[in-house]
Amino acid sequence: MGPSLWAVVAAVLAVVLDLVMRTVHGWVREASLGAGRRARLPPGEMGWPVVGAMWSFLWSFKSGKPDAFFGSFTQRFGRTGIYRAFMFSSPTILIANPEGCKRVLTDDDSFVEGWPKATVTLMGKHSFVNLPYEEHKRLRKLTAAPINGFDALTTYLGYIDRTVVSALCRWSEAGEVEFLTELRKMTFKIIVQIFMSAADDATMLALERSYTDLNYGIRAMAIDLPGFAFHKALKARKKLVSVLQGVLNERRAAAAAKEFSTSSKDMMDRLIEVEDENGRRLNNEEIIDILIMYLNAGHESSGHITMWATLFLQENPEIFAKAKAEQEEILRSIPPTQKGLDLRDFRKMKYLSQVIDETLRFVNISFVSFREATKDVSVNGYLVPKGWKVQLWSRSVHMDPEVYPEPKKFSPSRWEDYLPKPGTFLAFGLGTKLCPGNDLAKLEISVFLHHFLLGYK
Repeated sequence: MGPSLWAVVAAVLAVVLDLVMRTVHGWVREASLGAGRRARLPPGEMGWPVVGAMWSFLWSFKSGKPDAFFGSFTQRFGRTGIYRAFMFSSPTILIANPEGCKRVLTDDDSFVEGWPKATVTLMGKHSFVNLPYEEHKRLRKLTAAPINGFDALTTYLGYIDRTVVSALCRWSEAGEVEFLTELRKMTFKIIVQIFMSAADDATMLALERSYTDLNYGIRAMAIDLPGFAFHKALKARKKLVSVLQGVLNERRAAAAAKEFSTSSKDMMDRLIEVEDENGRRLNNEEIIDILIMYLNAGHESSGHITMWATLFLQENPEIFAKAKAEQEEILRSIPPTQKGLDLRDFRKMKYLSQVIDETLRFVNISFVSFREATKDVSVNGYLVPKGWKVQLWSRSVHMDPEVYPEPKKFSPSRWEDYLPKPGTFLAFGLGTKLCPGNDLAKLEISVFLHHFLLGYK
């Protein structure tokens, strides 16, 4: 048998082995459903044992081709918008159409949080990614006013404004800066000051270093071995908990001794004091997990969206000019006695809000969210079995030409007098799972763009 024949035989055996492994894995994962329920599953496959579709998922995002992963399902199984796969060690239903996303995000009886083990472990058992419906509802209600309330936003706005002005001035004098790195430092400084206004430079630096390591592990596979992102992220979480617990102990002692003024309260003070209708307050674990979640989301996502919005404005002169004209008009309307921006000025930024919404649609920082079915559910005519995970691919919805014409064109004007139908714009989630910090995030991004447009390129 010659070398070429051996190569052919090896190739055939590889194909056969691949087919056998995929078939057996699919049967093992789906056999318990029975023939009738299996027939109602959406198209797709379980892939190889243990790995499933994870290698393809990780490669797509590591290679800078995020649409390739979901696109492969569309190419192989047709444009159904719902598929089955094996992801993060679990049988999973992938959904990427508005109707399916809306159904899952608004049906709290049939779907609960279903984030991967790595995310839940790193964010904490009391964070929003792991709570049952009633507890999720309670924590959302308790944290809504301290984060997005009018009084809270008014308090935070002054600090955001001063920090942005200072940062832009410093960068312009430096001549050349690494933009995203500096933005992330700026947004991290803002969010830490909002939550812990008295944090010193040493605490700030310790938190920032730990969050960098934490971020790399949030959507990694939960492999707790040296060399893996999750292992390093676990160590980072321990450091974060230690730092936050120290600050929290000081605050509780100060609160007991009444050593702070009402005007100087920050987010941590508000979380310590807030109580539900039964008089129950948040305990230390709950406060720390809430802080870890918000500090992470509050600087990482805001920094990236601010960067992309700035770049899109710079690359589109007409959009830049229109956005700048709006900010100049707002500037002219500010009374001479007013120092900096206030919330009334923020509410006038209609076109800038469209720029930010278009950036959120176009960039898709939160490209996928996770749920789990608590019962057998029919979505778009297909079965989502009880106990299976569900992934909602907002990125694919936002880039769907049937939902957004010319989706790869950056066009803020598409948001003029346009109210998106439920399930078509998922940048901040939907329903009871709507991101509670959405107003704060848009405020922070808007203040930066306001000053950038008026004085910088």
